[in-house]
Amino acid sequence: MLRTVKALVNAFKIPDLRQRIFFTLALITVYRLGCYIPIPGINSEALAQFFANVTNKQGGSLFDIMDLFTGRALSQMTIFALGIMPYISSSIIMQLLTVVIPSLERLAKEGGDFGRKKIMQYTRYGTVALALFQSFIISVYLEDPAHFMGLAIVDHGGLGFRLLTIITLTSGTAFIMWLGEQITERGIGNGMSVLITIGIVSRLPTAVHFVWQSLSPFSPEKRQIESYTPVIMLVLLVMVVIFVVLISEGQRRIPVEYAKRIIGRKVYGGQSTYIPLRVNHSGVIPIIFAQSIILFPATIGQFVPQLKSIAEALMRGQYLYYMLYALLIVFFAYFYTAVTFNTQDVAQNMKKYGGFIPGIRAGKPTAEYLDAVLTHITLPGAIFLATIAVTPDIIMAWLKVPYLVASFFGGTGLLIIVGVMLETMRQIESHLLMRHYEGFMKKGHLRGRR
Repeated sequence: MLRTVKALVNAFKIPDLRQRIFFTLALITVYRLGCYIPIPGINSEALAQFFANVTNKQGGSLFDIMDLFTGRALSQMTIFALGIMPYISSSIIMQLLTVVIPSLERLAKEGGDFGRKKIMQYTRYGTVALALFQSFIISVYLEDPAHFMGLAIVDHGGLGFRLLTIITLTSGTAFIMWLGEQITERGIGNGMSVLITIGIVSRLPTAVHFVWQSLSPFSPEKRQIESYTPVIMLVLLVMVVIFVVLISEGQRRIPVEYAKRIIGRKVYGGQSTYIPLRVNHSGVIPIIFAQSIILFPATIGQFVPQLKSIAEALMRGQYLYYMLYALLIVFFAYFYTAVTFNTQDVAQNMKKYGGFIPGIRAGKPTAEYLDAVLTHITLPGAIFLATIAVTPDIIMAWLKVPYLVASFFGGTGLLIIVGVMLETMRQIESHLLMRHYEGFMKKGHLRGRR
């Protein structure tokens, strides 16, 4: 604890790092304020009543999940109701197209900074297009009281309301996208992940209040949950945090030797190093991607009556949902790892500078070896992510608590919070070590396991 406090004090001693922290906090404040600005023409009381009924009757429903990721912006139908999901969906589409379309692949690999900016621009266009489509569906859906148990959510419907809703929600998503990019470039941590985490953390007081209210320590006859339930949830909380840290920090170190090269009178190389291959190289991205993909058809299916059967098949509690969700997580774990860690490029760079893995020939054999090792160590990380993702449903059925509570004490919400906190701490740690300050962790604490 003292070490953490000392590291935080050191962080504020560095002007650049202090500015980044304050900048991040300022944008987070702006984001949270936007989550409380309602769309014009919405009956907030009727909407709150509807979501309360849905939560009580359908714990862990589609609305619960989307509301958790948007920090309750959806249930209050605010300007940030769509959240960051359109951007994530667009990012997934662009990364898939980069693998499929040769011109985009060349742009990503050989375009350098220009190529990166171009792909980012395409991603922004895709985000706006998806936001336009989703906001249109929502605007039409909101006008029909039949979708809300007979409650009139919209005071005055029509073309004007639809246009205003489309413009408001799309602009809100574009603004969130800009906030996330600014945090990534000028703040601390990955901007999109930070915003998602803040939205999830904002629901924590509600989850704690539910547990306290359901326990009713002063009125045993009014208890909605068993007295041992909080103890079990705390044990699950500690266990999940421990396993998340172990999986996130675990790595396989591949030894690399560099041959000596004499250029003129200078000697280059002749040193030993290693390539750290992390067990969970993709972090929480696979779960976020899988949530975005599986929620999109389910959302459209609920808004379009003709596709209602698809929505029902992809609802929580259905076997198809769990199978597809787990497969998507495993797929994105491998896919994101392959995109962010290109073994061919690593092997070529090693060969270019005279590096080799002992016992492995340089070039293609090195790439194949790295690919095989990465495939093996990614599998347990992917299975762990898939297990964590379905844990809330097990907790809901076992302890009789809503999805909001289950996700905090052993599920996706907790995983995202811990993962993003670890990543943010790494960035702060690197800033501290670069300026010769003592960081959060002891030397050698993050050493991988072979």
